[in-house]
This record gives sequence, C-alpha cells and structure tokens, in this order.
Amino acid sequence: MPAAPNRRAIAVILLVPLIVTLSLWSFSWPAARIAPRDLPVGVAGPAAAAGQLQKQFEQRAGTFEIHRYDDEAAARDAIEERVVYGAVVVTEEGPRLLTASAASPVVSQLLTEAAKGAAPPGTAVPVTDVVAAPEADPRGAALGASILPLALAGVAAGALVTVLRLRGTKAAVALVGAAGLVGVAATALTHSWLGVMAGDWWTEAGVVGLTVLAVSSGVGGLAALFGSKGIGVGALLMVLLGNSFSGVTSAPELLPEPVGTIGQWLPPGAGGSLLRSVAFFDGAAAGGAALTLAVWAVLGLAAVLTGGRRRQPDADNPAGLPGRRREPVLTD
Repeated sequence: MPAAPNRRAIAVILLVPLIVTLSLWSFSWPAARIAPRDLPVGVAGPAAAAGQLQKQFEQRAGTFEIHRYDDEAAARDAIEERVVYGAVVVTEEGPRLLTASAASPVVSQLLTEAAKGAAPPGTAVPVTDVVAAPEADPRGAALGASILPLALAGVAAGALVTVLRLRGTKAAVALVGAAGLVGVAATALTHSWLGVMAGDWWTEAGVVGLTVLAVSSGVGGLAALFGSKGIGVGALLMVLLGNSFSGVTSAPELLPEPVGTIGQWLPPGAGGSLLRSVAFFDGAAAGGAALTLAVWAVLGLAAVLTGGRRRQPDADNPAGLPGRRREPVLTD
C-alpha cells in the first residue's frame, strides 16, 4: 500500500529541516551571544587604588566576578590555579594586566580591552601572559577544534558496539579499548607532532581517552537500554549540544546561560576543560571536570552491562532491539 511510503516521505520532508534548524540553533546561537557573564577576574594592589578599580569593573553589572588579592604574586597564583582568567595589578607606575592565553585567548583579548578602557586616557597598560598558549597554537584553534573529533569518535564507538551486536562485558571491553587507543593516537598527533599541548604526555592521553569513553559509553548505554533510538539521542547530546555548548573555543563564562553550565555537565565540555588543565596548568582545577567524565563513563558502562543482560538476542530479533515479541508455537 502507498500509505507507508507516503508517510516516510513526509517524515523526511519534515525531519530534515527540523534537524538543520536545531543544528543551526545549537551552534550559531551561543556563538552569536558571546559576552562575559560573571567572568572571574582578579584585582590586586593597595586597598584604595584597587578598590577604585574594582568599582569601575563592577559598573558593568553581571559582567565580571571580582576577586581581590593583596599583591601581584597572589594574583599570579590565582591565575595558575585557574581561579581567575586574569588580573589587573595596580602599581605606582600605573595598572598592569596579567592574563593566561592558555586558558582562553578570547578572554585574554577581552581583558586587555577592558583594562585599557578602565585606565586613565593615554595610560599604557603593560600585559604579561602568565600562562601562555603554545607557540604552535597561539589562538587556541587546534585545541578548540579537537573536541568535535573526540565527540564523533565516541559516538561512532557507541554506535558500532550496538550495530555489531556486542553485549555486556564484550561491549564494555570494546569501548574501553577503543577509548584508550584514541587517547594514545590523538595525543601523539596533538602533543608530539603538532606541539599544541605542553603537559604530561600520558596524563593528556588519559584525559583524551576518558573523554572518548564518557561519550561512547553514554551512547552505548542509551542504545543498550532503549535500542537504536538511543544512538540518536546520544548523538544529539554529545555532538549537537555537547560540542556546541562546550565553550572550548572561547570560555564557558562567555556563553549565554544556562548554555555554559549545561556544556560543562556534558562530556565534550568537561573534556575540553580537563584537557586545558592538564595540558597547561599542571592539573589545576581539574576535579570537577574529571568527576563529570567519570560519572558519565561509569553510568554508561553500567547501562551497557545491565542492558546487555536484559536484552538478550533471539532468532527473530538478533540485534536485541525492541519490537514484537515472538509468540510461542503450540504443538499437539
């Protein structure tokens, strides 16, 4: 009957524009609304002068989250510990700006413009890059571009274990093994060849592998619990939302709320933040992102293991997907 093909044609006509619209929204809207929102910034120096500078920053309500420090050394420590993105130090010669382009080149440029705007007219504001981005990637473009391939690798691994009908322990071992190899290969490319990361090699490989595992086990777990539809839901979470909301090309605090927060709850955003910490800041402020990735990986693998036991394949449904159950055949 032609009814079914007609319905499928209508579904294609409606779904393709919907998917394109959702993709444009998830990628274009955050990019078009980039602006500082409670961006952590330090102010250091004598109380009177630093207090006056703080008031100038606070005039832009909701833009900056000001942290006060006694001197430049304390401000540098806060930058290296990823408490703030930069700091303005008030000295007898005038204000000085400390930045960390490794944390976000976009934020460093924004803080430079803000500090010059807050200084008296004609006053030069020297800029010191406390934690500089590597010479091979001064704009952070390579690191920012690396998160999407990792998300795609994770989605592909989670989908493959479903398509190949791997169940339970075999599926979990395949996901862990694939993630580990991706971590080694990606680190060899980005650290050893391109030189865009400068941390401990094996730590970086572990972070990359954990990021891929969090994505792949999330997708595989959803597929184990809900069938092939789980792959689509997982891809939506990890690629359309996770990658575009990650803030890795700018900073989570530059994205509109609650996009920046949501992005850090998903593996691509958490993976990007953790990779910056281990690649440039000796692991500072890595705890939250590492916990997020670990939770995704553990819950995903648990779903793969439990879902594999519940959804055993049979002759009529070899993939173990939901559908009509085979009725028993009664014989005399």
